Amino acid sequence: MAVTSREIHETRLARQIPLPHSIGSFAYLITGILAMLAIYVLVGAVVGWAQVRIDDIRYGRPRTTQIAGLVGHGAEASNHLTRLIGLNLNRQVVVLELPAGDSSQVRSLPGPYLFGANEDLTPVLLSLRDMDRDGLADLIIDVRNEQVVYLNRDGFFRLPTVGEQQQLLEEHGP
Repeated sequence: MAVTSREIHETRLARQIPLPHSIGSFAYLITGILAMLAIYVLVGAVVGWAQVRIDDIRYGRPRTTQIAGLVGHGAEASNHLTRLIGLNLNRQVVVLELPAGDSSQVRSLPGPYLFGANEDLTPVLLSLRDMDRDGLADLIIDVRNEQVVYLNRDGFFRLPTVGEQQQLLEEHGP
């Protein structure tokens, strides 16, 4: 028996199955939508990060704001303004009042608790406005477009009673 050698060349042709034209267009469409979604998520993350950094520069950590005005507390006859400092201390809003700028007479007003993710980074905005039309500036705390009113009565800021709340709602609307 004679042994002969022969080279075996296996030629496999890569067979490509042609896709219908509509499937190729659909694949491009899906890829484009996924790319746009990825860009949207990326831009949203960058904008959120930038907003936190801007708030860090503007309000610091913990988030702090201050306002000064004549509210009729302390020795304001000498035109020393009452200073109000709003703080977001780990999701607890606190307002410190320095009547006529006197740091030995500091008063603390507890505000609302903030619930939710990253609420410890929410700024607390303060304003003074006569809400009950008694001639004295009342304190308004604005957190995430929600307002809490402290009425200026008897030389102190305090939360309104149920009757006063109803009167404020009738005058200013919901």
